[in-house]
Amino acid sequence: MSRKGLSMREFQRAALRLHILHHAAEGEVHGAWLTGELSRHGYQVSPGTLYPTLHRLEADGLLVSEQQVVTGRARRVYRATAAGRAALANDRRALRELAHEVLGTEVWAGPNQA
Repeated sequence: MSRKGLSMREFQRAALRLHILHHAAEGEVHGAWLTGELSRHGYQVSPGTLYPTLHRLEADGLLVSEQQVVTGRARRVYRATAAGRAALANDRRALRELAHEVLGTEVWAGPNQA
C-alpha cells in the first residue's frame, strides 16, 4: 500500500472519531443512528469499522455506554465523557488550524466554532 493510501485512511479514521465524539457530546447516540448520520455525510461505514471504533473510544475513556431497552429491543447507547469532550475540543482546534493552513481564507467561519 502506498503512503498516500495510508494517509487517507488515517484521515478518514480521524474524521470518523471526530463525528462520533461530536454527536456523543451533544447527546446519546447508538450504532444504527450513527451509521445513518455518517451516511448523510458521505461515509459508508460498516459495522465492522464502527463498533470497534466505539469500543476503542470507550476503552480510552472518551465515551461511556449503557444498555437500554427501546420498544422491546436492547441497544447500547454512548455519551461523551468529560475526557471525550476535552478530546473533541482539542481535535476541533487541530482541525481548524489545519484547515486554515491548507485553505487559508476559504475556511468557513460558522456559528459552531468550539
